[in-house]
Amino acid sequence: MPEPLRSIFAFVIVLGVLVFIHELGHYLAARWRGVHVEVFSIGFGKRIHAWTDRRGTEWRLAWLPLGGFVKLHGQEGPDDASPEARAAWRPGQTFHNKPVRDRAIVVAAGPVANFLLAAVLFGLLYMTVGQPQPNTSIGTVVEGSAAQRAGLLPGDRILSLDSTPISRFEEVQRHIQPRAGQPVTIQVLRDGVEQELTATPEPREANGATSGILGISGGAPEFRRLNPLSALAAGVSQTWDVTVQTLGGLWQMIAGQRGTEELGGPLRIAQISGQVAQLGVASLVSFMAILSVNLALINLFPIPVLDGGHLLFYAAEAIRGRPLPPRAIEYGFRAGFALLIALFVFATWNDLSSLGVVRWVSGLAG
Repeated sequence: MPEPLRSIFAFVIVLGVLVFIHELGHYLAARWRGVHVEVFSIGFGKRIHAWTDRRGTEWRLAWLPLGGFVKLHGQEGPDDASPEARAAWRPGQTFHNKPVRDRAIVVAAGPVANFLLAAVLFGLLYMTVGQPQPNTSIGTVVEGSAAQRAGLLPGDRILSLDSTPISRFEEVQRHIQPRAGQPVTIQVLRDGVEQELTATPEPREANGATSGILGISGGAPEFRRLNPLSALAAGVSQTWDVTVQTLGGLWQMIAGQRGTEELGGPLRIAQISGQVAQLGVASLVSFMAILSVNLALINLFPIPVLDGGHLLFYAAEAIRGRPLPPRAIEYGFRAGFALLIALFVFATWNDLSSLGVVRWVSGLAG
């Protein structure tokens, strides 16, 4: 399949699954709390196909696959609904009449569903493909490097550094970096035989600091299949790790420790989806799980219009004992919408820059 078509196809599949699960979380929570769901839509815009189930919910597939929505019965509230709409409300099944706790549950269920999806996908990978296991095997040795002069070879497994046992390749970097120009004793396992070598890391200047470099890279990861219970527990743990890493990266961007060019939008997601799909189903599922965590976190940001903004308003309502004034909510939604548009434009600019479109247009203008 040509690369552009593969990217589009993979993007539609990935985003479609994530949006469906997100909206399914809202739908199931609404059913649980006794709220009627009028519309369940995957995509925006004109309908491609639709049908109505026996509960009166219209299930809709729309032509623009960049999201979706669940329309809850009576979500707009009495002040915003027409007399005809109010007359058609089902007693006891309107969203606005539910206690703030029930409304918060329905709103929070979407991001929660995405977190659960990520844990399940990671768990399925660990049951079938296997969980990556930490190892210290050497994949490549740079020509003329300190590692090559010391006699290290691809396939060697590092057992210890200066008599300190290690189990992860990341520990090699942490041990070597502060030891530029200092001899390091390396215990390796080669063809079942332990050997002791000595390497002197080369100094390298970066950002005004000197760090030691050996000139090696890690080998191929090893995988171990887990039983269903262990796989699910590992999936939950991996979902938590991805969440922490994502929030940490975002904070680094806010603090100026990391470039904001890493922020991407739909175009970059489509590009990466196509590249990952070429690597196989397992890689695509792993990417989908990571993206599901990101979607959950984005929706939980306290920005009006997003689920997190609604939850913020409900928290204020619970504390005050009554809803916020309509004008405050209106201004909040306007500000939130403006912020989302700004983020979308910024992410799209990054996407176009990474794809070379900005450089191409600049060349034409020049």
